[in-house]
Amino acid sequence: QVQLVESGGGLVQPGGSLRLSCAASGFTFSSYAMSWYRQAPGKERELVARITASGGRTNYADSVKGRFTISRDNAKNTVYLQMNSLKPEDTAVYYCSAVIRTWYWGQGTQVTVSS
Repeated sequence: QVQLVESGGGLVQPGGSLRLSCAASGFTFSSYAMSWYRQAPGKERELVARITASGGRTNYADSVKGRFTISRDNAKNTVYLQMNSLKPEDTAVYYCSAVIRTWYWGQGTQVTVSS
């Protein structure tokens, strides 16, 4: 069955960096686009970044452009989100997602940006 397992979240000061990872299994990873979403308390889940199956194209939410980078390693069945220059408003639970006939989500990893 499809499994998506996020890791790498934590507490970081404003201006700091974190790298999230999402290990995928149960499907042909290299054939599917992957996305990162986030959900802050009291807010709707929003798309942060998306990467095509080959990794050749990416797109980002305006709020993270120039600070976050999505990448993937198809040999390791893993997608990453490098987050730099973090701001308090980046605080949220971050989810890895794939659409394989239906939506699949990981369990999420908490990112807290606070001094």
